[in-house]
Amino acid sequence: MPILSYEEFRAALPAKGALLGLDPGSKIIGVAATDPARRLATPVESIKRTKFAADARRIFELFDERACAGLIIGLPRNMDGSEGPSAQSARAFARNLMAVRDTAILFCDERLSTAAVTRQMIEGDASRAQRAAIVDQLAAAYVLQGVVDRLQNDAPEPHA
Repeated sequence: MPILSYEEFRAALPAKGALLGLDPGSKIIGVAATDPARRLATPVESIKRTKFAADARRIFELFDERACAGLIIGLPRNMDGSEGPSAQSARAFARNLMAVRDTAILFCDERLSTAAVTRQMIEGDASRAQRAAIVDQLAAAYVLQGVVDRLQNDAPEPHA
C-alpha cells in the first residue's frame, strides 16, 4: 500500500480501530496512539533510535498491542512549506516501514508541533528534564490529535 493522501487514508480505514502516531526525530521516535473510536490521542512512549529493524519491531509491537488500523507520521516541513533533509528522512523512514508491514500510512505536517507542546509544558511549570523526557511523545500526540479531529469533523452524520 503506498503512502496515502488524507482522502485515501480516510477511505481505507475501518469504522473502528486505533491509530498510531509517530514523530520520527534523528535520535528519538515519539509515539502516540488513539483509542479504538479515534477520539483522543495520548502519548505512549519515546523510542530511542538504534537500528531500523529494532525501531520498526517496537513500533509494530505497539501497533499490534493496540490493534491499530493505520499510522500517522509527522512530516517536518520548513516554514515556507518546502521539504528539507528532516522531511526527506521522515519519508525514507515511512518507506522503510512500508517494507516491513503493508498498512495505511498518512503524513501530517508537523510544523511547530514541538514548539507548541514545549510552550504548554513551560506554562505548566514542567522542568527542563521533564520536558526532555516526554516532548517527542507529546508532539506525536499533538499531530495525531489534529488528524483525529479532522476525521471526526469529516465523519458523516449519524442517521436518527
